[in-house]
Amino acid sequence: MTDTQASLLKRWGPFVLVTLIWSSTWLVIKDQIGLGTPGWSITLRFAIATIGMFLLCAVRGDGWRLKPGWLPVVGLVGICQFTGNFQFVYRAEQYLTSGIVAVFFGLLLVPNAILSRLVLGQRSSRRFIVGSAIAIAGIMLLFVHEYQTAGVNRGVVAGIVLATLAMLAASIANITQATPAAHRQPFLPMLAWSMALGTLIDAALALGMEGWPVWPDGWRYYAGVSYLAIIGSVATFPLYFGLVRTMGAGQAAYVGVAVPPIAMLISTLFEGYQWSVMAAGGVALAMVGLVIAIRTRPKPRSTRGEAEPPLSAETAIREAGRIPGREP
Repeated sequence: MTDTQASLLKRWGPFVLVTLIWSSTWLVIKDQIGLGTPGWSITLRFAIATIGMFLLCAVRGDGWRLKPGWLPVVGLVGICQFTGNFQFVYRAEQYLTSGIVAVFFGLLLVPNAILSRLVLGQRSSRRFIVGSAIAIAGIMLLFVHEYQTAGVNRGVVAGIVLATLAMLAASIANITQATPAAHRQPFLPMLAWSMALGTLIDAALALGMEGWPVWPDGWRYYAGVSYLAIIGSVATFPLYFGLVRTMGAGQAAYVGVAVPPIAMLISTLFEGYQWSVMAAGGVALAMVGLVIAIRTRPKPRSTRGEAEPPLSAETAIREAGRIPGREP
């Protein structure tokens, strides 16, 4: 492998891997809630994932200890990402098709970019804004197509509200990961403890809303839970939040833009998804917008010893192949 090929793999590897894996999880989640209850399915998923995350910390030699000031970061990420986001997602899929919910998360870049500006003071370049607008137009075409395909029923409004709340919860977790307070914490241990906290809250909610668990029979449910826990969580959340820390929350959300078209291709294979001119146009616009936004030229770094600003959305993708927060 040449240096150029290695550089491209390091630059795009995490982005592509997370996109491909998360494109498949929507279909698995839909199957899960058809076999078991949402609350206990979430709890079992993240109970397994929490164990896997702590084992990953041990294998990497990161330890499990956090630094002072960990509570707000762990609390926000745990509550927003591993409780709020998934509680809303699983319940939204009871009312909406998996494609519609995936399309909602294609719009994650909007609250991420807004909150990045308000909370972190990170400005987006003009080209990033133009690319985002094009991508959003494509995502909206996909949303309209999926909405028309699903039809209207009494649960559609509830599903839209739940999916919106899930997206906002994920955005808050994304922004928290990009803050200086989060950067001071060792990355994987912080993620493991956040997941543990979220799992405890998930269990309490499941017990209160669904009673004691009644687990389904058959291997398919447990195979799905294991896939979501190990592949869809342990393998991907460190990569994704690594992208958030290095790329910025706004640009990392382009994982969500790339996911819906691939999720629909998977749906074509396994659910008989029917394509239309509108859906194909939406995919094309989303991909064009993604390329425009990500290919923005980087701004020059400081050369006079001044403190360098945080990595911009336009430059940080070059460093997205590493997992930050690792102690030397």
